Amino acid sequence: MTVAGCKEQVTGSGTGSGGAGATAGGGPGGGSGGAALAAAEALPVKGRAPKTGYEREKFGTSWADTDSNSCDTRDDILKRDLARVKFTGGVCKVSSGVLESDPYSGKDVTYRRGSSKVDIDHVVALSDAWQKGAKYWDAGKRIALANDPLNLLAVDSSTNRSKGDGDTATWLPPNKAYRCTYVAAQVAVKKKYELWVTAAEKSAMEKVLETCPGQKLPTGGNPTKAPDRFRAG
Repeated sequence: MTVAGCKEQVTGSGTGSGGAGATAGGGPGGGSGGAALAAAEALPVKGRAPKTGYEREKFGTSWADTDSNSCDTRDDILKRDLARVKFTGGVCKVSSGVLESDPYSGKDVTYRRGSSKVDIDHVVALSDAWQKGAKYWDAGKRIALANDPLNLLAVDSSTNRSKGDGDTATWLPPNKAYRCTYVAAQVAVKKKYELWVTAAEKSAMEKVLETCPGQKLPTGGNPTKAPDRFRAG
């Protein structure tokens, strides 16, 4: 069975704590000017597949250390996106920090380990990915998507909870100044992992990106296949 999004693509490599293309406080970086709109226009369009069979475990154990830097993915992203970071022993376990100008709400958010004020958001929600190609992938590709810094962002938890598994057609950050960057990140992830979009989603992406025609397309992140030692349910 041939389905869009099944072809394995191994690109990018993790560097530092947050992976290639990661910039402190800003999530994925890199990219080329004006590429986001063109990439959005080129995404394949299909209907949403059934959510049947989706479970978080299909994408592996939460925050697996797929880049083998001895720190789990959640702490990698906290180190990348927070300012004034402090650790609990060593340089992996983040104990506190400040999310300065949270991308979704625009406000500053203090992070303390054990608090729920900061989430690590999958920019392309795993359930959304499942319905647009990921259900047909092998476990290695799903695990890679769930832990790819290109698809992860530290954000205000209360704002993030309103997103659910929405795509661009159903949810955008309340912080309007961040919308072009957010949509470009979703486009970049869907392009990298060869996920499709619905017609409504593509139209919404283009509507946002037409307001910022010079918007770059983020690049980098980890390879699109996790090491074989990782397993998914």
